[in-house]
Amino acid sequence: MHRHKFIKIITVGAIMTGIQTLSSFKSFTETLEQQAQWMPVLFIGHGSPMNGIENNLFSQQWAKMAQEIPTPKAVLVVSAHWFTKGTQITEMEAPPTIHDFGGFPKELFDVQYPAPGNPLLARETAAMIQSTQVALSHDWGLDHGTWSIVRHMYPLANIPVLQLSIDYTKDAQYHYELAKEIYALRKKGVLIIGSGNMVHNLRMVAWDKLNEPEYGFDWAIQMNDTFKKLIQNNQHDSLIHYNQLGREAQLAIPTPEHYLPLIYTLGLKGEQDPVSFFNDKAVGGSLTMTSVKIG
Repeated sequence: MHRHKFIKIITVGAIMTGIQTLSSFKSFTETLEQQAQWMPVLFIGHGSPMNGIENNLFSQQWAKMAQEIPTPKAVLVVSAHWFTKGTQITEMEAPPTIHDFGGFPKELFDVQYPAPGNPLLARETAAMIQSTQVALSHDWGLDHGTWSIVRHMYPLANIPVLQLSIDYTKDAQYHYELAKEIYALRKKGVLIIGSGNMVHNLRMVAWDKLNEPEYGFDWAIQMNDTFKKLIQNNQHDSLIHYNQLGREAQLAIPTPEHYLPLIYTLGLKGEQDPVSFFNDKAVGGSLTMTSVKIG
C-alpha cells in the first residue's frame, strides 16, 4: 500500500471515531437535558462506616429520602474521604468499591457496591469547571463516604455514581465558587451529594457513649444549632468563614475535610430553594449526623 493512501485511511478512521464519540456525547447530554424537574441537593452526615451495613435510624432515612426525591440519572458525590491536590473526578466505567478504613468487622470489608460510572458525564462535568483544570481519575473509585450512603438509597446499584474530589490546597470560598460552576447538572437529572459531617471531632469522641442515643457535648450541640440557623437564613458567608465563629467552631471543625462537602451543597443552592434538615442527631459527644436537603 502506498504511504499516502495509508495515511488517508488512518485519517478518515480517526475522524469517524471522533464523530462517533461526539455523537455519543451529544446523545447523552440531550438525554440529560430532558429532565423536567430540577434535582435537589443533599448534604449527608455519614458518620461511622458501620452505617453502611446497619439498618438504623440514619440508614433508614437515607433509603426514605431516595423514595421521596425524583430518581436521578446519575449521582455525583463530594466525599470527605477524597482529599487531593487539585480537583479530580472519577472517569471509569466500573468504579471499584474502596474500603478506606481499618479496625472494623470483616462484614464491612466484604461490601461491594457495583454501581456503574459514566465517563461521558465525568468529562462533561470537568468541562463545566473553568476555574481550574479537573483531572480525570482512574485511580480512585467509590470510598465509604459514598457507598455507605448510596447503597441504602439505591440498593440495586443501577444508577451511575461518580466522585468529585476536594482540593486540600484551597479554602472554603474557593470550593463554594467551584460548586456554582456545576449548578446546571441539577437540571440534567444529576443528584449531587456532599458527604461529611457538620461537627466532626474524632479526638474528642466519647467512645463509651456511642450506643447512647443523641449524646452530644454542649459545644457540639450549640455549634450544630448555629450551623442550622445560618443555613436556614442563607448566611453563607458566615459558614464559609467558619473559623470566625468562635471556639465551638474550632472544636467542631478541627480539620476541614468533613465540613467542606457542606460548602459545596450551599454553593449549589438556588435563590428559591427551600431548606430542610433530617437525621438531626448527635452521636458520641463530638459528632453530628445532621443532614440537609436543598430544593
